[in-house]
Amino acid sequence: VQLQASGGGLVQAGGSLRLSCSASGSFVISTLGWYRQAPGKQRELVAMILRGETTRYADSVKGRFTISTENTANAVYLQMNSLKSEDTAVYYCYLEDVYSVEYWGQGTQVTVSS
Repeated sequence: VQLQASGGGLVQAGGSLRLSCSASGSFVISTLGWYRQAPGKQRELVAMILRGETTRYADSVKGRFTISTENTANAVYLQMNSLKSEDTAVYYCYLEDVYSVEYWGQGTQVTVSS
């Protein structure tokens, strides 16, 4: 299973970015999501979709970020609006299959300038 993330970049505070992640290989998806890791900090959950229906967001991004999926493409997206400098991090897409095996993408850098 491989996850390929894209869409990161440099944006000014208040701006928007859309991250994309496509999964390839053999799997049955249980959960798709995004985590992030800022310098000197632990990796943290940003958003996830469980079984294609239930969404969860970190409190810090609620109302600003939206996670979505495209099942036919085995893809997950993260629309990020009203970006803040504290959103600066490497963002990783994540897949957990029905056997609770976890897979991670390579990470994409998001930098928000204030």
